[in-house]
Amino acid sequence: MATSRLRDVAARAGVSIRTVSNVVNGYAPVSDETRSRVEKAVAELDYRPNLLARNLKQGRTGMLALVVPELDVPYFSELARAVVTTARHHGYTVVIDQTDGEPDRERELITRGASAALFDGVILSPLALSPADLADRDASAPLVLLGERIADSRYDHVAIDNVTAAREATGHLLGLGRTRVAAVGDQPYETGETAQLRTRGYRQAHADHGREVDESLIVGTRRFHHADGARAMAALLDHPDGPPDAVFCYNDLLALGALRTLLSRGVRVPDDIAVAGFDDIEAGRYHTPTLTTVSPDKATIARLAVDRLIARLGDRPDEPPAELWAPHRLVPRESTTGPALRPTDVAARPGQAGH
Repeated sequence: MATSRLRDVAARAGVSIRTVSNVVNGYAPVSDETRSRVEKAVAELDYRPNLLARNLKQGRTGMLALVVPELDVPYFSELARAVVTTARHHGYTVVIDQTDGEPDRERELITRGASAALFDGVILSPLALSPADLADRDASAPLVLLGERIADSRYDHVAIDNVTAAREATGHLLGLGRTRVAAVGDQPYETGETAQLRTRGYRQAHADHGREVDESLIVGTRRFHHADGARAMAALLDHPDGPPDAVFCYNDLLALGALRTLLSRGVRVPDDIAVAGFDDIEAGRYHTPTLTTVSPDKATIARLAVDRLIARLGDRPDEPPAELWAPHRLVPRESTTGPALRPTDVAARPGQAGH
């Protein structure tokens, strides 16, 4: 079967070739009725735009770069999937690389050199860069920053409200009547902005509940990995004043590591110690107990970042840089609230008839 062309779609829909191009490429608004006719013709003829020809004509590669610190951290792999899905809807391919948080690698991947020439735009989640590192960057290729590492007024920035999120997670634990709530993941050094914001929220929640913060219950970690959480939890269990009765971990990997230590030491969760995490990774939903967590809206983070790049590559290249916020929500699960009642539990209650 011959490949359908733009003119074939136009003839089938009864519109001009320019109108079909506008619908397919999103260049200009068209009426809902016209768009519906064009999209129906596209489906019937199985028309597929020649993306390579379009990109070459526009002087583009059709590729975006996503640069993250660690691909084996589930938050970043789940975010990467969302970015790839969003970019695909715009006809772009995403190339993903990791930096391991090394400043030289981060600088290399966002500067306008041989590698940067491959990409029409870059989404970067930095750990080690400073605003000074971006000062000499050629901004001709759009860059969107994720997270809290850099607030550079020249670039679009997408983040969640880490202070409020941590405040809600800690407040959840305090609201359950827990009196010694620990924090695992503080990073007071220069590149630990995300952790510092979560510590601020932890402190604010204590103020909200009229409680003093026990500084000895704030445990720092070098990274946000399972082993870091396991070690921190072991130290808290051996605390000279006794263990805490709840722990807020700054990501889910820390929380899962902490849960492993609690299990190995015979501590009941949440009966003895309640545990909350951050990121809502898939593993936490299937752990036993399931993990209470803060869930950042990864799909919205991806959409906001990709949409900003597409806008700058399209008809809005000179828009002022935007500070964009994605929503989050607290998801209580068994690690703080206990397991849900099973049908057998209800049936076994005295005075209740079974069905």
